Amino acid sequence: MFQFLVNAEGGLTTAGYVLCVVAGILLFVAALIFAGRISEKKKMGTRQLVFCAMAMALAFITSYLKLFNMPWGGSVTLCSMLFIVLIANWYGPKTGILVGLAYGILQFIQEPYVLSLFQVCCDYILAFAALGVAGFFAKSKHGLLKGYIAAVTARGAFHALGGYLYWMDYMPDNFPKALTSVYPIVYNYSYLVAEGIITVIIISIPAVSKALNRVKQTALQ
Repeated sequence: MFQFLVNAEGGLTTAGYVLCVVAGILLFVAALIFAGRISEKKKMGTRQLVFCAMAMALAFITSYLKLFNMPWGGSVTLCSMLFIVLIANWYGPKTGILVGLAYGILQFIQEPYVLSLFQVCCDYILAFAALGVAGFFAKSKHGLLKGYIAAVTARGAFHALGGYLYWMDYMPDNFPKALTSVYPIVYNYSYLVAEGIITVIIISIPAVSKALNRVKQTALQ
């Protein structure tokens, strides 16, 4: 069914790229529009649209700044997940989930790999949309920190699910046999936790924390 979209190596054909770019643009616009309509407080204004778009752009740019690449997908980036988490923290989980969903489409366009439709959903759509769960912790003490940790955990859960269903054949031969059953968890959380630790350290710096609070105040005006 999808043969004209996917080549033999699991990447996208020209038709696949065109379709994904069009779908990504449409979902990006739809996410921003509908996020405002279902926002917890009021409809999305120009300021909120701008901040959501800026966050997606910054997340996309920093996703190219990779500190380490994993052999079968995944990488440690320069705090790329943080920008989607910030949107969820500022505007609530619904907005965060929808913006994360649109960002997942951009990630798929950036580095697509297709084994099945459900694998694409796990590794791209659901995994990045899950970053929006950070919004559930926005009103609690240290809400950004708690939300970020929850978001990273949720994203890893979907990657691990895809790993169990589609990636077990790629497990290295020297991986400890006693840990075979947790290979997808170990693989996916290894790079997510590494990036998470770096990001938590950065946002815990007093100067950075104050700067983020000032930006939040501007975003919510």
